[in-house]
Amino acid sequence: MSVSTSVTVRRMVAAALAAGAMVGSATVSASAAEPRAERTHVAISRVQADAPGFNDRSSRSLNAEWVEITNSARRGVNLNGWTLSDKDGNRYTFRHYTLAGRSTVRIHTGFGRDTNRDLFQDRRNEVWDNHSDVATLKNDHGRFVDSVSWGRGHGDNRGHGDNRGHGDNRGHGDNHGGGHHGH
Repeated sequence: MSVSTSVTVRRMVAAALAAGAMVGSATVSASAAEPRAERTHVAISRVQADAPGFNDRSSRSLNAEWVEITNSARRGVNLNGWTLSDKDGNRYTFRHYTLAGRSTVRIHTGFGRDTNRDLFQDRRNEVWDNHSDVATLKNDHGRFVDSVSWGRGHGDNRGHGDNRGHGDNRGHGDNHGGGHHGH
């Protein structure tokens, strides 16, 4: 390689690096001016609104009604003060619970002993309407994190725009032939 070619290549590389640095600084300053949307890797991943079998308000029936929340990040997320609610205002508040990284917790409606993988609302009545409802997750500041809706007038909607099959005849929130919750 000749000296003139080597100098030309170095100049081109230097120009490309300088251009990249300018684009990078423009991107940083533009994003710094915009309000930051809260980023979380926590989302409602599955819903079983209708417990299989007969809805008789037994412990077995109430605990077969649940919502799963998944943390897709590597690090755990402290859910203390976060809430999970339905369209009628029934609300479960997380207390002293950290959802480990890359894990899922199932929140059952009925009574039970809380573990890392299962939490219990300790309710004596169903929460999630079999036919039409909305599960909404908010953080400890009351800010929207995620929601899943199913049934009449809702279709299969996720609060953040994707569709993961909740209430769609795959066993997540569909009607398995049990009674309805009377909502």
